[in-house]
Amino acid sequence: MKKIIISAAFAVLVALSAGAQRPASPVQPADYQFTTVKENPITPIKNQYRSGTCWCFSALSFLESEVIKAKGIKDPALYPDFSEMFIVRKAYAERAQKFVRLNGKLNFAAGSDFGDVLDVAKKYGLMDQKAYSGLQYGYDLPVQGELDAVLKGYVDAVIKNPNRKLTAVWAKGMEGILDAYMGEIPGQFTVNGATYTPESYRDAQGLNLDDYIGFTSFTHHPFYTSFAIEVEDNWRWTPSWNVPLDEFMAIIDQAINDGYTVAWGGDVSEAGFTRNGLAILVDTEVKASSGSDQERWVGKAEEKPAEKVAVKEIEVNQENRQLWFDEKTSTDDHGMHLYGIAKDQNGTKYYLIKNSWGESGEYKGIWYMSEQFCKGKTLNIVVNKKAVPKEILKKLGLK
Repeated sequence: MKKIIISAAFAVLVALSAGAQRPASPVQPADYQFTTVKENPITPIKNQYRSGTCWCFSALSFLESEVIKAKGIKDPALYPDFSEMFIVRKAYAERAQKFVRLNGKLNFAAGSDFGDVLDVAKKYGLMDQKAYSGLQYGYDLPVQGELDAVLKGYVDAVIKNPNRKLTAVWAKGMEGILDAYMGEIPGQFTVNGATYTPESYRDAQGLNLDDYIGFTSFTHHPFYTSFAIEVEDNWRWTPSWNVPLDEFMAIIDQAINDGYTVAWGGDVSEAGFTRNGLAILVDTEVKASSGSDQERWVGKAEEKPAEKVAVKEIEVNQENRQLWFDEKTSTDDHGMHLYGIAKDQNGTKYYLIKNSWGESGEYKGIWYMSEQFCKGKTLNIVVNKKAVPKEILKKLGLK
């Protein structure tokens, strides 16, 4: 086991949205010593920067770890590096089609969910990052505010249907905007000396994209049935299997212990989700901010350090988890990649989380999420079907 000794000196600043401001929390947890219990391979930290594409960064990181496991890759130099913006671009075009068909009665924004990545990969394939960066507009990192606004203005104009009959070319106009901002997608590209199309590159990864299952745990739908989680970013209406909370957590634990990883989606608008790499379920007020995706949720560092105190966490059960979702204090904020288990010096269990905000914080882009935070604030996960306990698959009628 690897031992990581750290001094967690941080200010607890988070965001509910880019809207109403609240006072920053004065709580600053004491120093921590983390011991890694189980850690599965992940690819290097990336930075989604000023884009709402965490869903894609986290899901592709998850798929990269799946490739590493499926192929038994030992050399990090041979790890896959999938292009996020290839997926994002294809997803934008498909969302536009659905938005127009529904006369604008659909969320059209940068946010999405893990099912978007899986559906796009099934239909169009995957690409290597070097083959398609999607950053045609002149930045080294994603800066998509202008692109998002232009696309939204375009589809809004289309649904107004000023000619009372849509033309056959509006979708080509959408593609033209995407070409201008993100660049044309090459038909072929080379990786490690081999030439691929997006479809053949996907097929060369050794994955079965039908093996991935979404899970959640809420009581407003029956257990052991599937439903589309009612959040606006789930625009594809991707279903998740609904299981009791103890089984939900058992799926995460078995996946990690069996060498798999987990795509994690949930709420980070909590005072205990800090800018320096901790996610602890403390009961304090929250603060909003704006700017980069990281600043949106955890804000900027305080000039004066807060007082260090021992933190007592909320004990999560099925009832308060449901209450938080119903009252919208658990919201669909962020996607990350859960890949390991750790314990602190008191024996408290944490999950190792790979974020997509660059090498920020005490742990260079890694967050330590307590078990209680995970139980209370996870909205949904995606895992490989092979990682799910067999007795749970049986209850769902799956093999």
